[in-house]
Amino acid sequence: MRMCSIASGSSGNCIYVGSDDTHLLVDTGISKKRIEEGLKELDVKGEELDGILVTHEHSDHIQGLGVFSRKYAIPIYATPGTIRGIERSSSLGKMPEGLLHPIETDKMFQLGDIDIHPFQISHDANEPCGYRMENAGKAVAVATDLGTYDDYIVKKLKNLDAVLLEANHDIHMLEVGGYPYPLKRRILGDKGHLSNELSGQLLCDILHDNLKHIMLGHLSKENNYARLAYETVKLEVTLADNAYKGEDLDMWVAKRDSVSDIIEV
Repeated sequence: MRMCSIASGSSGNCIYVGSDDTHLLVDTGISKKRIEEGLKELDVKGEELDGILVTHEHSDHIQGLGVFSRKYAIPIYATPGTIRGIERSSSLGKMPEGLLHPIETDKMFQLGDIDIHPFQISHDANEPCGYRMENAGKAVAVATDLGTYDDYIVKKLKNLDAVLLEANHDIHMLEVGGYPYPLKRRILGDKGHLSNELSGQLLCDILHDNLKHIMLGHLSKENNYARLAYETVKLEVTLADNAYKGEDLDMWVAKRDSVSDIIEV
């Protein structure tokens, strides 16, 4: 399996996951042109995609969905609540019949040779979800837009080979920054986003010897920066009561405006 971030950040998200025979996107929150440019670096054509998995209906996850999926007639998979949100989006445009497919959290489905396991997440959207994807004994997951996490989330992220994990904000930067108070409360709340510290703590709960690749993603442009996210998560792992040290991890931060290294598992 391969996983790659085409874009990851508070202004737009698009993640590629694929095998030799199956090609998927998780979210299309950037322009069609940027998606196509990212896929070109992966040597994948738009018409080769087998599906788009949507986590939720916020604009930074569906901005390019209508234009891109219409051009290549790519089926879209999302929970019923997310589909309702997508259909109300002004950016979607008129969609052909049969492209939107409802899925259920905690109910596996298959696209090509990839098993897809949607799981519930805590975020202020209609019916948001994350995705765990498995092929030939390997597993990767995309887990962003988590206001909080619990034993259920930890269970869904166990025994992964690679993960894209949210590290959205530094708490101090957010608290002293210029955001309006209600927005600060929303981001810090249980239906908001994971801080760097919480991201590190969640990572500690899912670390195991075969988790070889960790991408930190969905960083806030105003309330975080890559080095701070990386160092904070690394420190959480180092200080935790486990056998791992932050400097031993193959971990990096996905950029908001360029394609990441390609993870192969």
